[in-house]
Amino acid sequence: MLRVDRIRVHYEGIPALHEVTFEVKERELVAMVGANGAGKSTSLKTIIGTVKPVSGKIEFNQRDITGSSTSEIVRLGIVYIPEARHIFGPLTVEENLLLGAFTSNSEKEVREHLDYVYRLFPILKERRRQRGETLSGGEQQMLAIGRGLMTRPKLLMFDEPSLGLMPKLVGELFKTISLLKEEGYTILLVEQNVREALEIADRGYILQTGRTIHTGSGKELLESDIVKKAFLGL
Repeated sequence: MLRVDRIRVHYEGIPALHEVTFEVKERELVAMVGANGAGKSTSLKTIIGTVKPVSGKIEFNQRDITGSSTSEIVRLGIVYIPEARHIFGPLTVEENLLLGAFTSNSEKEVREHLDYVYRLFPILKERRRQRGETLSGGEQQMLAIGRGLMTRPKLLMFDEPSLGLMPKLVGELFKTISLLKEEGYTILLVEQNVREALEIADRGYILQTGRTIHTGSGKELLESDIVKKAFLGL
């Protein structure tokens, strides 16, 4: 579904990605892990079009989307859920969700998508008239995910979804992501909790200083020396 081929990105002339290559197949959950500054978030932002590559190619469903606008990429079916959630605090929960339905012109379709999100996250239905800023951190993450699901995307990209959550909520978050995979979503997950991410991933990629240095199944990477030494302290 997604193929990223040797993309290079510079920030003000300073290299951030050095020919990063990876792919995501339909209905896969692929995890991308690495230390802070490895280029994980930059990779997602390049796919969604907010960062432009110096060179390389990005294909989505065999269509070249390199350099396309973010709105065009979202309409093709890619949704990016950023770290720190970025919900609209003064708006109600339902208003936040409806903002995510901008790609649909059908009121019936929007209502169906809204009902789907409320079935997935019943707490959001209970809080639908509350302002987003009054929700807990975990509820705001649910809202950010729900807003992304309002487009019924073909590819969901999560950028550090557990960032800032209390430890007891992190497990619930990964259960939700696993549920989305079971529902048929294709997922690209960037995550600081390496063990949790690789445990639910079909495959994974390790990034280091802007380069893809290792790949394998989630289980293979968990058992690899590089992950044990660099991320798990073993």
